[in-house]
Amino acid sequence: MAAGGGGSCDPPVSAGVPCAFSPDRQAYFALASADGHLRVWETANNRLHQEYVPSAHLSGTCTCLAWAPARLQAKESHQRKKRKSEAKGTSDQIDLLALGTAVGSILLYSTVKGELHSKLISGGHDNRVNCIQWHQESGCLYSCSDDKYIVEWNLETCKVKCKWKGDNSSVTSLCLSPDGKMLLSAGRTIKLWVLETKEVYRHFTGHATPVSTLMFTTVRPPSESQPFDGISGLYFLSGAVHDRLLNVWQVRSENKEKSAVMSFTVTDEPVFIDLTLSENKEEPVKLAVVCRDGQVHLFEHILNGHCKKPLTSSCTIQIATPGKGKKSSPKPIPILAAGFCTDKMSLLLVYGNWFQPTIERVALNSKEPHMCLVRDISNSWAPKVETAVTKVRTPVIDSEVKVLVPGIPGHHAPVKPPPPPQAKEADSKRKLEGKEVSIEERLGAMDIDTKESKEDLLQTNSFPVLLTQGLESNDFEMLNKVLQTRNLNLIKKTVLRIPLHAVIPLLQELTKRLQGHPNSAVLMVQWLKCVLTVHASYLSTLPDLVHQLGTLYQLMESRVKTFQKLSHLHGKLILLITQVTASERTKKMAFPEQKAKLVYEEESSEEESDDEIADKDSDDDWDEEEEEKESGKDEEHEEEEEEDVQEKDENGEDKEMASEKEFNGESDLDPENESEEE
Repeated sequence: MAAGGGGSCDPPVSAGVPCAFSPDRQAYFALASADGHLRVWETANNRLHQEYVPSAHLSGTCTCLAWAPARLQAKESHQRKKRKSEAKGTSDQIDLLALGTAVGSILLYSTVKGELHSKLISGGHDNRVNCIQWHQESGCLYSCSDDKYIVEWNLETCKVKCKWKGDNSSVTSLCLSPDGKMLLSAGRTIKLWVLETKEVYRHFTGHATPVSTLMFTTVRPPSESQPFDGISGLYFLSGAVHDRLLNVWQVRSENKEKSAVMSFTVTDEPVFIDLTLSENKEEPVKLAVVCRDGQVHLFEHILNGHCKKPLTSSCTIQIATPGKGKKSSPKPIPILAAGFCTDKMSLLLVYGNWFQPTIERVALNSKEPHMCLVRDISNSWAPKVETAVTKVRTPVIDSEVKVLVPGIPGHHAPVKPPPPPQAKEADSKRKLEGKEVSIEERLGAMDIDTKESKEDLLQTNSFPVLLTQGLESNDFEMLNKVLQTRNLNLIKKTVLRIPLHAVIPLLQELTKRLQGHPNSAVLMVQWLKCVLTVHASYLSTLPDLVHQLGTLYQLMESRVKTFQKLSHLHGKLILLITQVTASERTKKMAFPEQKAKLVYEEESSEEESDDEIADKDSDDDWDEEEEEKESGKDEEHEEEEEEDVQEKDENGEDKEMASEKEFNGESDLDPENESEEE
């Protein structure tokens, strides 16, 4: 049975697109593409058999798929109450296909009915389903997930039969033993479980990355002398993510952890593996490994004991396009999957692209170590004619038929009659397609004024729409286109028109960008200011605002503490600058010329004061002259009084001198002598 690339790790890394060949003669090839569509192709004629689109194909894409065993399908087909003719038809057809999704649900799709058979949801997985394994006889289904659990499902009731923890990390792969009593599970380590007791029987360690593929390679042990308990002595194969080695392990009866018995080396990470089981010790195991580089490596080896060196492939298959002309060189065509046919001497190759793959049967030649197949797939990549032709037919309008045009509720759209019929000669010459009404004429018949409705709709390239889409899809280029604008008016209008549910994501995005380059932080501050001012009322109603914007609060507090002293200095500098500018303005102002009405000097003589007063006389102002005259008279009067006082003092002194002379006898001096003395 083929093992598609459904493995994953933490975080989940898919080894390839989920795909698998049907177990019954490989008549069908199922493929779950990245767009969520399930396509089933017929391998015989390379034709699309069925296509199924789940309801949640975008949110819950298919992560793994597995065909139901042929025995189980035959058993179910006999239990159904159908007619004999219908039972004969369904017994030969492949029926159920299990699909694991990214949301944890499992879908069972019926290829006979072409519809969904049932869903396995309740009590199952909470995370991505990584692998699905069908039990051969019991009618059970086993699945593993990123939620670390393994679930056993009952297909009759579509409910969980048993659920247990498989690993401390994600469980990435499962594989049932040939007798159906043991189960291999893989995460970081490989564990062998006893299904009856759900206990670990053996541990296997050796891969550095999560295991993506587990497959048993032998049915019987190599030595038949010892009694066979159903598991001891069997070999199984394991492949890991980003690992170029495929390890082969042997289940020993001793309770010891053993390393890998041998390993196969490939050129790149394996994405699809198929093998032929060895039923006896002399039959070699054939292995086909499809790598990520698009090559197929074929191995053929008898598993018997330990082998130290990694085994290389016996044959490598590649496909390339033919080089047309001298300038064009051949280009490789990737091989998507490969599976051995029932004769084990030929190989089914699936190559090309996932949407329109090409399936071809190739005979194996053991003598050639390298095969390069030249194929031209330029025509096969285009969709076929059957799928390209649409099933929608344009109605043909006759002249006698009235066309009822749909109108808007509440409005009555006028119904225009069809164009008048032309001459019968012209109608007879024209074909039937000439009578069809074009879309332009139909829109004109509706006569609906759509100008007003177009004005209300937002454009797809407007900033609010781009900002909302960028926040939802986390598109870095779209966000840069909006957030790098420097127009403050455009920023305000954009913030006003964004929906409320985009406010918190916008604030979180601005917080991330504020921690980046300082040039971008300057722009983000303008956006942050507008958001906080415009949507303050909405933000105040949120109960967990502090928890959602905790990073923004811490960022703002740290920056405010850092620039507190600088803000004080900035305020003082502003005061100084304003005072300096005010004083400079006052110096530059022109004042009117004024003359003093009165000048007073304390230490000036009489002549200087008279001369200065005389010089300062002006004929224009007569009030000043009168004041000066009065002041002059006052000064003269004061001088006269001073002279009288001095004279009185002198007379008093003369009288005193005369009395002294009389007392000394000098009074009878001649008057002539006195005059001479004087």
